Amino acid sequence: MNLLYANDRPGEYPRSWYAATAAELAPFPALQGETQADVCVVGAGYTGLSAALHLAQRGFSVVLLEAHRVGFGASGRNGGQVGSGQRLEQDELEHMVGREDARRLWDLSEEAKALVRGLIDTHAMPVTFHPGVAHACRKPSEVAHAHANAEKLARDYGYDQIQPLDRKGIRALIGSDAYVGGDIDRGAGHLHPLNFAIGLARACAAAGVRLHEMSAVLNIEQGPRPVVRTASGSVRAGYVVLAANGYLGNLMPEVAARVMPINNFIVATEPLGPRAAEVLSEPVAVADTRFVVNYWRLSEDGRLLFGGGESYGYRFPDIVKTVTKPMLDVYPQLRDVRIDHAWGGTLAITMNRLPCFTRIGPNVLSASGYSGHGVALATLAGRILAEAVAGQAERFDLMASLPQPRFPGGAALRWPMLVLAMTWYSMRDRLGI
Repeated sequence: MNLLYANDRPGEYPRSWYAATAAELAPFPALQGETQADVCVVGAGYTGLSAALHLAQRGFSVVLLEAHRVGFGASGRNGGQVGSGQRLEQDELEHMVGREDARRLWDLSEEAKALVRGLIDTHAMPVTFHPGVAHACRKPSEVAHAHANAEKLARDYGYDQIQPLDRKGIRALIGSDAYVGGDIDRGAGHLHPLNFAIGLARACAAAGVRLHEMSAVLNIEQGPRPVVRTASGSVRAGYVVLAANGYLGNLMPEVAARVMPINNFIVATEPLGPRAAEVLSEPVAVADTRFVVNYWRLSEDGRLLFGGGESYGYRFPDIVKTVTKPMLDVYPQLRDVRIDHAWGGTLAITMNRLPCFTRIGPNVLSASGYSGHGVALATLAGRILAEAVAGQAERFDLMASLPQPRFPGGAALRWPMLVLAMTWYSMRDRLGI
């Protein structure tokens, strides 16, 4: 079974609130026949779109291939949070790679947020960046850790945008008694993820990128000038940029052994009207400290967009049932509220939750595995990939040097192994161990 088609109709966005409110974008034609380019990019999510745009701006001829529609995958379905830092906190990174490289990784993450906002403004995208992401903690020990982390970032990294919150403060912000404290990061933010992808696609087209939708890649023939083949055509290019993330399948086993697809789910309520202020007193996004994270925000039309629950197989479960339970654990007062939209999507994680940058061959590059932290990092990854193609590989090499272990069992057995591990960790989380 192929994740590209297991839960979705070919060439159609899922029936999400994002798709229902997406900016107009006419379909791009499928690839037909043979063509050539300096670079062929595979996958039109944030990584691929950003890479294609930055390459075109550097003067490269670029063909971008997408199996469905631009932003079809995680880029058009996620929670929309533009977070600070890497997926791991700075103290963990300092221990893993040393303070100097940890600082470089922090600076890259700050650049990633600025890049998202800059692209929105430069290309007049149909999307608004809303500042503020709160982190809600369930235990006093987690609150103490969050506050210590905010102090460390201010002291060691000059980042003073995080405001610690006690129980009263988090309750006033999110209208729930489920948490005992936390913080709010005023330098982070949230946006409409599909419209950001559409904005990137429009910018690519304007820059001369040849975009082809409904053009699933079947294989890549490596060599001095690799050939990328679809069912109806092929692209011969000097470089290939692989940006398929959770929908990679078996296209590149070297990447698949280190990048695991998992499924996550979101519901959108009916418009809450005046009740919206009882859910969030400010238009910020929220994520909590559960092992399987709950995350939420209000839409521009006053709906609660609530994400939660994961699955590790091909087929999606009953999404409304899966997500409504954690939503009502946080907001039991919404038990009478109608669910208007429910959708799932496939993201990709790595063993250590750091992105997987890989040089598969001298002219085949890959970036993926953002582990739920990809809106900003995937967009920056596209810029870094473009730099590497242009011969400026220092930042790509930094990311590629991060330890990136294979999943136990490799590509063939990673899913069964992950199911067992995630079940164990989720049980521990539920029991508060």
